Amino acid sequence: MRVAILGAGAWGSALAKLLAERGKKVSLWGRDPSKLEEIERQQENRRLLPGIKLPANIDYEPRIESTTDADLIVVSVPSQCIAEVVGRLADYRGILVSTTKGIDYETGHTMSGIMAAACPEARIAALSGPTIAGEVALGVPSAIVAASEDASVARAVQEVFNTPAFRVYSSTDLPGVELGGAVKNVFAIAAGVGDGLGFGDNAKAALITRAIAEMKRVGVAAGAQAETFAGLSGLGDLTVTCFSRHSRNRTFGEQLGRGRRPKETLDATISVVEGYPATRSARHLAQSLGVVTPIIDEVYAMLYEEKNPMEAVRDLMTRELKAED
Repeated sequence: MRVAILGAGAWGSALAKLLAERGKKVSLWGRDPSKLEEIERQQENRRLLPGIKLPANIDYEPRIESTTDADLIVVSVPSQCIAEVVGRLADYRGILVSTTKGIDYETGHTMSGIMAAACPEARIAALSGPTIAGEVALGVPSAIVAASEDASVARAVQEVFNTPAFRVYSSTDLPGVELGGAVKNVFAIAAGVGDGLGFGDNAKAALITRAIAEMKRVGVAAGAQAETFAGLSGLGDLTVTCFSRHSRNRTFGEQLGRGRRPKETLDATISVVEGYPATRSARHLAQSLGVVTPIIDEVYAMLYEEKNPMEAVRDLMTRELKAED
């Protein structure tokens, strides 16, 4: 099977390594030809995966049009770029897999919705779960979910990516798997804020528990299955991104908790912080569905209205009392 990976970031590079080591014919495309050439020359993504050598059998493809003969294309670019990238694959008829986590502000669509609109003949899937790219690249045992509304497509993706160190489950709840992956980034920012403010384990455990309830409310209202949010793409992904020192969103939130302004923190970050646009989109989606999301609302206020983090925490903790849901 021929696999093309669009996006030479940490996750795209890690997946290219995983598949190449399995003996798959893999090509890697990047938006910046000079950076792609640098990765090829050094056989290493030194900026994002330093010290991890990439297999010599990866083909580096500077022209996206040359990837369309692949049996399976993985889209691993930032959410704000995905429409432009997949728009160049309009006639593609193979399996198109998103590993990008986000929600389109205008439509409320997850990334699979954008891909389906741009590539109507493609078979759409998503790959999501608690997978730090560096750990996957090192072969640390990890698990993830391959999702598609077509069970046969989900199984095909599962079989392509599964290895002894990278266990892949399948699901037909595509909206649930994608929404869990997108919304968890918002809560990771909140977890980081707590770290920056010096909070402890009690606060983070409470945040994660209430985040799952909030995530499930939004997901079910959007047509997802409630049980999906207790799985790898919900609770699993939320847990790792709220605790990991490698989490870009948690680290971003930690800087906010320490007093840095959102714009200043974004400008100093070399990697994309997907939780920043996801917060705006998730809040907009929740409001359009009539869903109450107090944590998302407070993260939005911190990011887009520069609300003081301690004030946001106080307002969360002093809300009207209610029964646990």
